[in-house]
Amino acid sequence: MNENLRTHWIYSKSTRRFVVSCALLSFVSVCANTPETIQAYPVFNSITIFADIFAGIVLSVEMLFKIYLKGMIKGDKPYFKDVSCVFDCVDTIFIWISVMVQAVELSQHEHEHEYEDPEIAPILPLGLSRVPRALVIIRAFRYFLSSGSGQVTAIVLRASQHIAGVTLFLVFFILLYGILGVQMFGDFSYHCVTKDTDPRNVTLQNLAIPDTTCSKNDSSLCPENMTCMHIHLSMKQTGYGSFDNIAISIKTVYEAASQEGWIFLMYKSIDSYEDWLGYFYFIFLIFFLAWLVKNVFIAVIIDAFAEIRVQLHSLWGNAGVNRSTSATQVLSTEGESWRLIATEDVSIRTGIFEAWRLALHSRYFHIMMQVAIILNVSIIAFQPRLEGESKWNFFSVAELIFTIVFDVEALMKICCMGIIGYIMTSTCRYEAFLALGTTVNTIFNFPFLNSFPVLRIIRLVKLSPTLEGFVYKILGPAKKIGALVIITFSFVILMSCFSLQMFCHKESEHFGTFPQAFMSMFQILTQEGWVDVMQATMFSVSPEVRALVAIYFIFYHFFTTTVVVSLFVAVILDNLELDENVKRFKQLKINEQSVDTKQKLPWRLRVFGRFPNRPQMVSVSSHLPGEFQLPRVRESYMRQFLEINHASVTTTSTAVINKSQTERNLSLASKITRSPYLGAAILSGLRVQLTGGAVSPRNIKRTELTKNTIRRRSRCRMQQQNRSYIATGLEKMCISEKSEMSILSGSATKPNMYSNIMEKCIEHRRFNCIVDGKLYGNSSQTLLKPQYALRQDRPSFRTGRVMFAEEARQPDIENIPTFQKHSLQDVDFKVLHLKRQEALLKRERQERELRENHPLFDTPLFLVARESQIRRLCHTLVYAQFKSDMKSNKAKKHFFQTMLNLVGLVTYLDWIMILVTIGSCGFMMLETPTHRVNQGGMLLYAEYAFVICMSIELLLKLTAGGLFFTPKPILKDFGGILDCFIYIVSLTFLCTLSNSIPAQSGGQMLLVLRCLRPLRIFRLVPQIRNVVIELFRGFKDIIMVAILQVALMFVFASFGVEMYGNQLAACNDRTKSNKEDCKGIFFQAVWISNSLNLDSDDPPGFMVPRVWTNPRNFNFDTIGSAMLTLFEVLSLKGWIEVRDILTERFGMAHALYIHIFVFLGSMVGLTLFIGVVIANYNENKGTALLTVDQKRWENLKCRLKLAQPLHLPPRPTGDGFRAKAYDLTQHKYFKYFITICIFLQSMLLCMKWVTSTKDIHVQYLAISCVIFHCIYTIEILIKWIGMTFMGMMTSWRNRYDFLITVGGIIWSFAYCLLSDKTVAYKSGACLIVLRFLSICGKHAILKMLLMTVAVSVYKSFFIIGAMFLLMLCYAFAGVVLFGTVKYGENIDRHANFGSASLAIAVLFRIVTGEDWNKIMHDCMIQPPRCTEANNYWETDCGNISAALMYFCSFYVIIAYIMLNVLVAIIMENFSLFYTMDEEILLSYNYLHMFQVTWNLIDIKRKEVIAVKHVKLLLGLLEGRLRIDPEKDRLLLKHMSYEMYLVGRRHSSKHLENNGYMTKHDENNVFVSFHDVLTMLAYRSIDIRKSLQLEELLIREKREAEIEEAVAKMTICNFIYKCMKKIRLQKSLHTNHWNNVNDIQNEQVFIQSTPDEYHPTEEQDDDVNEGCEFNFPKTGKNRRKGMWRGPSNYMSGAVLATSSLLKPSIIENDARPNENINQIRSWWSSSIETEH
Repeated sequence: MNENLRTHWIYSKSTRRFVVSCALLSFVSVCANTPETIQAYPVFNSITIFADIFAGIVLSVEMLFKIYLKGMIKGDKPYFKDVSCVFDCVDTIFIWISVMVQAVELSQHEHEHEYEDPEIAPILPLGLSRVPRALVIIRAFRYFLSSGSGQVTAIVLRASQHIAGVTLFLVFFILLYGILGVQMFGDFSYHCVTKDTDPRNVTLQNLAIPDTTCSKNDSSLCPENMTCMHIHLSMKQTGYGSFDNIAISIKTVYEAASQEGWIFLMYKSIDSYEDWLGYFYFIFLIFFLAWLVKNVFIAVIIDAFAEIRVQLHSLWGNAGVNRSTSATQVLSTEGESWRLIATEDVSIRTGIFEAWRLALHSRYFHIMMQVAIILNVSIIAFQPRLEGESKWNFFSVAELIFTIVFDVEALMKICCMGIIGYIMTSTCRYEAFLALGTTVNTIFNFPFLNSFPVLRIIRLVKLSPTLEGFVYKILGPAKKIGALVIITFSFVILMSCFSLQMFCHKESEHFGTFPQAFMSMFQILTQEGWVDVMQATMFSVSPEVRALVAIYFIFYHFFTTTVVVSLFVAVILDNLELDENVKRFKQLKINEQSVDTKQKLPWRLRVFGRFPNRPQMVSVSSHLPGEFQLPRVRESYMRQFLEINHASVTTTSTAVINKSQTERNLSLASKITRSPYLGAAILSGLRVQLTGGAVSPRNIKRTELTKNTIRRRSRCRMQQQNRSYIATGLEKMCISEKSEMSILSGSATKPNMYSNIMEKCIEHRRFNCIVDGKLYGNSSQTLLKPQYALRQDRPSFRTGRVMFAEEARQPDIENIPTFQKHSLQDVDFKVLHLKRQEALLKRERQERELRENHPLFDTPLFLVARESQIRRLCHTLVYAQFKSDMKSNKAKKHFFQTMLNLVGLVTYLDWIMILVTIGSCGFMMLETPTHRVNQGGMLLYAEYAFVICMSIELLLKLTAGGLFFTPKPILKDFGGILDCFIYIVSLTFLCTLSNSIPAQSGGQMLLVLRCLRPLRIFRLVPQIRNVVIELFRGFKDIIMVAILQVALMFVFASFGVEMYGNQLAACNDRTKSNKEDCKGIFFQAVWISNSLNLDSDDPPGFMVPRVWTNPRNFNFDTIGSAMLTLFEVLSLKGWIEVRDILTERFGMAHALYIHIFVFLGSMVGLTLFIGVVIANYNENKGTALLTVDQKRWENLKCRLKLAQPLHLPPRPTGDGFRAKAYDLTQHKYFKYFITICIFLQSMLLCMKWVTSTKDIHVQYLAISCVIFHCIYTIEILIKWIGMTFMGMMTSWRNRYDFLITVGGIIWSFAYCLLSDKTVAYKSGACLIVLRFLSICGKHAILKMLLMTVAVSVYKSFFIIGAMFLLMLCYAFAGVVLFGTVKYGENIDRHANFGSASLAIAVLFRIVTGEDWNKIMHDCMIQPPRCTEANNYWETDCGNISAALMYFCSFYVIIAYIMLNVLVAIIMENFSLFYTMDEEILLSYNYLHMFQVTWNLIDIKRKEVIAVKHVKLLLGLLEGRLRIDPEKDRLLLKHMSYEMYLVGRRHSSKHLENNGYMTKHDENNVFVSFHDVLTMLAYRSIDIRKSLQLEELLIREKREAEIEEAVAKMTICNFIYKCMKKIRLQKSLHTNHWNNVNDIQNEQVFIQSTPDEYHPTEEQDDDVNEGCEFNFPKTGKNRRKGMWRGPSNYMSGAVLATSSLLKPSIIENDARPNENINQIRSWWSSSIETEH
């Protein structure tokens, strides 16, 4: 758009606002234009048509002016080539069509159309013309989001790609479960009916109460006088909730995956088919689809937010920055000093205002106001609602007093701060709003404002600064959450209007008016009863379009419950995320803080320090001859000279470590390594000393470094030591350099030549840095060369010794920014490590001193001696553990390695107790109210066995480690306390066995506490214990979220008590509306089924008395009952009943109360739990402070570990038949054909394969299946021919296909030969399902997402185990508390606590939220509705307090916390495996390219290649990993040498003990697939951004060493070529004998490198021109006395330095570049074949 158009009045801001207002007017007109609305308000008929005409005129004028200015088709940007303009034009046309339709209706005075059967009336074409008009609201979206359209577009585009892939993944598994449902269940057409029932004419009178499905061959479930019969019902009568065919099955599976009504489907399948089929199918469906696959969408949205956080901050602002215009503090000068003062302090400070200001800032005033708030809120909340009470009472007087108090507070703040300052503060504005509202209510007494003061509870956030900061952090800027709320409501309003115009012409209670439509669409958003809305709408339309209606609602439900809800979680997590720079800063701080390790012992051990020292003394006079009596000495001192059996308690009695010279070296190094000059020399000297001495660097942690030793040294002695160590370090450095010089040059006395060469190399290096810097800006296609050039221009992080290759870059430090320069100076990791060692040694010293000076220290129960034989034996039994031999398993992976690792997980004693606990829990599973422990038998024996085993275990641990005042006691943590508690409870239970245990008594409580026994496994298994520890670490934030939720519930409960207290009671007879008329009895119809839709004029029922009572499950009479009601609503269960009753009692407007709470409490509040749990999980995993680049790198490393070479045999040579068969198997169209065949074969299972004479179609389906098996057989034969059998079997996918194909062939013959087709049909369906699963391996996206889910399940194994153990504890407790509760609305024969297995099924149902609140209310039944008894197993009453604690705690722990950990694990693995973005390093496409290239080199498929072939492999890479062999020679040298070092490390097993390696071994250096891939990954990233600090130091050190080694080798080769040229020239002027002498003398140097490493003549010519050095003459003296080894000998010392100088690795390969180009062209053709 040019400037002339921008300045035109049609594009002005005011004009655009006016047009948007007209568009919104048109949208409102559409929402009001429905038959039911016009019938209720006839005036709307005229208003809507005039509004449409006005909006149509305005929008048409705008359209015409834009066409005139921009042109219709021709021009720079014509009107009809702009998508938004075309949309506006179409919308305007539909407005005029709607006007004409409404005009026709007005002329004929028809506002609704009559039909003979309104339920099947078709959708009116004229009414559908208003449907597209609802999209006019998009114009308003475009206007309000115009400033951030680019960011929003980026979010949508990025997320849409991932959402499409995840949607495909979800559809795949929904289709899989749909196929399984059809074949496993089919329809549920067998019901229990009366014996005289006509199967084709079934009424409600014929069915059982309640309706019961049954099995074809089993009528035991049916009541007496009833039988199991197959009845014929239509789809409408069955409610479309079965597995009749694939379409109905897919709909049923999706409904079950939404966790709505799935439990009733499972109960039907259990009654109609085998029990295990129903449990297996539905439990795995919920776990896999509802908990895993659907939660991947949260990971998609969060990943999109993480990638575009920069754009979001520019659009919505930074969550960590307060952008308010007012400041709470300002700078003030007082003399020559500056200080921060509050903004209100700058006001007048004279007279009474100064006293008020001081009072307002006093601590006591703040506490007084907080106490007043608490009292005010409590009085208002607990105020009863009584009709007809006088105006003045205790509560009204108290409210008057509190109103005056808070008004005075507001006036004082206004006087101190001023009007402007008071208004500019958000907190003060909120306080003024509350004060004004309560004052108005006190004066005029508005009933709806009586609970208004309860809003002061929000001010209590100021009580805790932590809570205040958390609230701001979790919610972030109001603009961000507010924008998301507005977008969500706008979308719901848009879809409500859209649905309203589609279904308003039908007799539907959900879409008659706009409020009804909005409530229905909001109900679908919350997933509560959304199936009922869809079913009712489907029944109101004609059968032809019911499928389309179902698809419409499913798509809306899918989008809102996956995308919209995920957006709230993403926004909250984005608020919790720190800025990238802040993360890096915190990483530095954490590394510094980690040094401050806990140096103090636990307080239980520090207690001994308060007692006087009494060291153990021994006498040596009796053991030594002499006349004089020697004094007694410390026993610890004598142990240094005596040999003691150290096989005793090694973990409890630590031997004293001698203070060696190494400790003094380390202590001195820790003092002076901060100097950049002294540190290099000292650490170098220490390195040589440690290497040569008896103490290695690995044993540094075991040394003792005490401050007492340092204090004893004098300052003079320290200076002398410093000088000696500095001299030693420098001397060692010089010796090391000289030794390297001698090896490189062949002489030990060439310092001048070496220094000259170094100077030349530095100058050449400086020149290369400039050239690389120039090339860096122009290279954008590959990542390797730019990252290489970037590393050359940067200084190193490492302190200490500076490599000569880095000397040229030292002056560049001056140009580094201040932040980076500061970090370079502060990060001294060697000092940090030394400080950690000091802290550890100090802790050990403290413990050793206590053990030495206090005889009772480390003595269990102060009775067992510290080194007694009994304790040693107990220690051996307690801590005995299996340790696998890792060295033997390294060469060859043991088949049972996983099992061995599992055995070594815990000690043998813990394994025994784990098995004993599992066995005991198994016997507890057998306990029921009728089969109890006190009855004797095996249950009692099992209880005795558990107590005896636990007694032995605790006795052994008590003797070995002590109880409390020892280093490793039993009660050192909560786990030990839990063990003792479980033991005491179990022992008390055995001692107090009784045959009479009353309900709600101490005996029943003891039984409940006994149910905690499965928690012992938490204590015994470390991984499960870690899960609990991680959850408890995050309880701080979780409790804060819970406080916010409780505060929100308290506010709404107070308003609910005020508005609806004692007003919800009604008569159970709906025909009676007054309490006086609610008397007598009436006929109550009985509920039969929630799935069948049978009409009956005479429904079954019975006479019941009329009762005036509250609703069964909720009321607002008291604050407690209101809080319970809102807690149930918070779980999105039961809020529909609350809404319907409020609407029925008080009108449509009161539904707003419950809708606001549901949105704030559930849509926003519950997502807080998800966000906080995910954030805490990331923090415990150590990924919370990782930047985006660091997270990418960690994910990339994990992805590379899982990557494998393509298991694909090489292509046969030539163009023969085998080669063509091979090419055919790899062609993409061939793969597409096989995939289509698999899909078509799977569609053969769209109907159930049963053996029946009526189902002839099944035979045709089976014959078609045989044809498909023939196609798969041909596929296998082609692969066999092209790849050979062994080559084909190298791939797991081919093995899987081969086994299924063989099974298909066998099934085809069996089907043709067998007469009974029942088994053939079942096995054939299984083969088709197994074949259908192979699509995941053929599709890249499905494969990645399946791997994501599979790894998530693997990583969540212990979390799932923890959930199961917790459910087991609750199941045992449920049997004790509610095992005999009377059946009610939801407690029935399927769902009850009669046994532990049934209780687990009920608890799994509660986890999904399926009517958990109704089950709770059934367990709260009290007399007179139940019968009390003397014993708990004889009564059928419930327990109110126990039910509340039991169900609410279980639902919060499992549903709100544990399940959200699964979301965190899925989110962690999503970015690890699933990536479609090409900007991400080494995405799937690049990884696949490397695999194909690897297969070109690794012809024998050994997954390793020789080092000499690495250069060829790197030269064949394309894309972002491409390397130019000519321009990137130095980079290629570094990468090749790095691979050589890796290969040498792998080949170190060939080194013999005498320290030499043969030439044959040296030539066989190989690297693996992962070695090369990891090297490319490191070289392709910016290591300063992607690597964490310690890893960065290691990597930079390695690259610097590689760079230095390559430079040395290049120099060596250069020297060797110059020497060869000089000797060749000299040989022309000397005689033959001298030449022979020189050649013999040269053999020593030649033997130090293999023959293949000598440069070729071609390489000699490249450097001969630059050889102008005058080398000193070499004679026989240099070689005198040297031993000449055999031809295949290589010295170990030479191997350490000079043998690494490999010209074949560094120089160009013998293969010409032309051959590389030919191979590259052949590779390009092969890669196309692969794709």
